Amino acid sequence: MKLYLSPRAPNPRRMGIFLAEKGITDIETVTVSIASNEHKGEAYRAKSPLAKVPALELADGRVLTETRAICTYLEGLYPEPNLMGRDFEERAFIEMADRRIELYLFAGFANCIRHTHPGLAPLEVPQFPDFGHSQGVKVREVARWLDGELATRPYVAGERFTIADITTFCALEFARGLMKFVPGDEGMPHLQAYRDRWMERPSAKVL
Repeated sequence: MKLYLSPRAPNPRRMGIFLAEKGITDIETVTVSIASNEHKGEAYRAKSPLAKVPALELADGRVLTETRAICTYLEGLYPEPNLMGRDFEERAFIEMADRRIELYLFAGFANCIRHTHPGLAPLEVPQFPDFGHSQGVKVREVARWLDGELATRPYVAGERFTIADITTFCALEFARGLMKFVPGDEGMPHLQAYRDRWMERPSAKVL
């Protein structure tokens, strides 16, 4: 198998942290440069038609894209430590938490950054700054909701570490770097404490 990743991009980072948390070291990784538009080239589009990274090329030539789909496949191959649920009930609640973060927090930060950051203008054509700024307002409402949730439990999906925490951390780090979003500075102490605890995990250093 070959896993195509791009350094510093948030979704490939989710994938890299997932591998690190599960201790997976026997998959070949291939770097794809988003900065040089390699992901939009003919060779990579033959594997990922929508030019998205990451992508997992299986031994039989099939290719999986979408971070969560790749994680589901690898969870089946490498079931421990479990990150996505041990039975149908736990899987459903973990998926709910993960999807909430992905769709409302992660995507909100991404939309704000892509449409307001001048450095991303070449990758987001056209940019719509008004939309980006509105997303920045709305995503903070989601962050405040999450801050309240983390006042009642240690992890996003409950009492143990799961894939939802990986998605949350990568969203927060993406926003910290390009939006200068610091939860503690915006009255979200529980979200800040959660992020600070996260930094103690070895996988937090994966880029």
